[in-house]
Amino acid sequence: MPSAIELIVSGYVSLNDLRMQRRKQAVELKARTGFDWRTTIQQIEEDIIVIEAGLAQLDGAATT
Repeated sequence: MPSAIELIVSGYVSLNDLRMQRRKQAVELKARTGFDWRTTIQQIEEDIIVIEAGLAQLDGAATT
């Protein structure tokens, strides 16, 4: 069974991966033509904001 710290680190790594995946999706959708992707791109960008806020909280907690 993983320790608490292993689970925390795993979650942190997953958030970083999720942020990178969302950024890539936004770039790919912005490059597509023939369909209005604005709503989807907006949701992805909102997801990125939430993910980055969570990462910032984790970073802040790590420095205290």
